[in-house]
Amino acid sequence: MSLDVPLPAAPNTRMTAFEWLLVVTLSILWGGSYFFNGIAVRELPTFSVVVGRVVVAAVILWMIMRATGTPMPRERPVLLAFIGMGLLNNVIPFSLIVWGQGQIASGLASILNAATPIFTVLVAHALTADEKLSLRSACGVAMGFAGVAVLVGGDALLAAANSVYGQLACLGAALSYAFASVFGRRFARMSVPSLATATGQVTASSVMLVPLMLWVDRPWELPMPGGATWAALLGVAALSTALAYVLYFRILATAGATNLMLVTLLIPVSAVALGILVLGEVLAPRHVAGLAVIGCALLILDGRLLSLLHSRRRTS
Repeated sequence: MSLDVPLPAAPNTRMTAFEWLLVVTLSILWGGSYFFNGIAVRELPTFSVVVGRVVVAAVILWMIMRATGTPMPRERPVLLAFIGMGLLNNVIPFSLIVWGQGQIASGLASILNAATPIFTVLVAHALTADEKLSLRSACGVAMGFAGVAVLVGGDALLAAANSVYGQLACLGAALSYAFASVFGRRFARMSVPSLATATGQVTASSVMLVPLMLWVDRPWELPMPGGATWAALLGVAALSTALAYVLYFRILATAGATNLMLVTLLIPVSAVALGILVLGEVLAPRHVAGLAVIGCALLILDGRLLSLLHSRRRTS
């Protein structure tokens, strides 16, 4: 089934069952990225991991475009949009997350990323005309920030500097994702297919990141990584990037930025499970508590549960 179906003029406020299926699938793919990063970062520096991810993903997506005959737009506004999206959705957040995972557990990194929809509500309110902040959204945002505070912990200033910086880096990535989700809506208005958008984005990211990686990491001086690292790079590129971004832009075009970012509530489930079962990571009780608070905030932002309770109260 093609993901590039006719798109509505404006995003849906409530997602369809098919869109929810795409969201769940995307959460599994993105949750796996924290697991793959956690393996790769043990042997490779930050930019080498990120470049491996976007370059391999770009190659895979170009091959798919060629096989399916999908055209790549070459208009100047679209090419500039690819650069902006690559910066906001790949270069900045990927680098911050991978660097942060060198300081904190992959499960915690994914939980901090659950702040993304909180930031997205605020950014969408400021920058869009059809996703404005309501009283319900404001309550959800306030609760979401409370959850982030619980995650980081009141003793953060007394913790090791690397741990605090790692957590702040992951929160910075969440903010960048929020801007990207709003910025990326323009591709639907430009009638750019989801596959072309994903391909253009990771290609632009590769062009920006390769020179930086060569300058900072000097990969010719690094020892050859092991098989597990190569497998992790392939997994994060093919599954968590190439396939994930085709789904990402399809959901964004029809469901909107705020609905799309609800996926980050589901990401920690797979990321934490893989981190604990395979990588031997341990989460503190406050991390679970913080995730629970953010989960409640997202339920408020989504509105479905509150509407259901309200309708039942009226009929009782």
